Amino acid sequence: MISLQNKIVFITGGSRGIGAACVKLFHQAGAIVVFSFKENETAAINLVDTFESNKPVSVQLDLSSEDDIVEKVKSVLNKFDRIDILVNNAGIWKFGEADKMSLTDWNETIQINLTSTFIVTREIIPSMKKNKFGRIINISSTAGQRGEPFYSHYAASKGGIISYTKSLAAELGKYNITTNCVAPGWVDTDMVAGVFFDEDYKKEVENIIPVQRIAKPEDIAGPVLFLASDLARHINGEILNVNGGSILCG
Repeated sequence: MISLQNKIVFITGGSRGIGAACVKLFHQAGAIVVFSFKENETAAINLVDTFESNKPVSVQLDLSSEDDIVEKVKSVLNKFDRIDILVNNAGIWKFGEADKMSLTDWNETIQINLTSTFIVTREIIPSMKKNKFGRIINISSTAGQRGEPFYSHYAASKGGIISYTKSLAAELGKYNITTNCVAPGWVDTDMVAGVFFDEDYKKEVENIIPVQRIAKPEDIAGPVLFLASDLARHINGEILNVNGGSILCG
């Protein structure tokens, strides 16, 4: 039912986890997919090689560098002439006690999770305005709404994404550009593999989620695809929580 035939989609952090699941699902919906990766070129190549036709395009991107973001986004726009759908997915999640965290650690998380989202989006908005069409989906987190102990920098960055989403929704709606946010809870990805190495703790987490399971990346990619589709054309500025009912906030 959802068709994104010939739509140009740019997904940051698309070589693994939620990003890779989005790459696969958007491709299945007929989109032309471009995704960024940081360092692991092998993972990006392996992902591209899983497709037989209309292969996604991978772009190595340093989200800590404004110059690199500007250059790489410009190259994508030059190649495809436009970007119809943007999924700001790339992010990091690192432990940090509030009274021991260094400014370097704080700035790294804010830069990768929030500032790079701003820069990527800023560079793509003019193309969307010109074409009078755009779908921007930002990946936040339930931590951005309720906070998270020992990850205050992560929660702050994700809370910033939520406010940024709502601001863009109000500013860009008149150009037929919608901006929405998907806020996952726990997702079983490489990012949290260290935490879930403890099977007892993983079981504890599962038990407090009403649906009794931890989300897979595909569980997040589905709502992202929905928000990018015509089915969601009148949804703008929404924060869609995808957490199995574990945190009921909106």
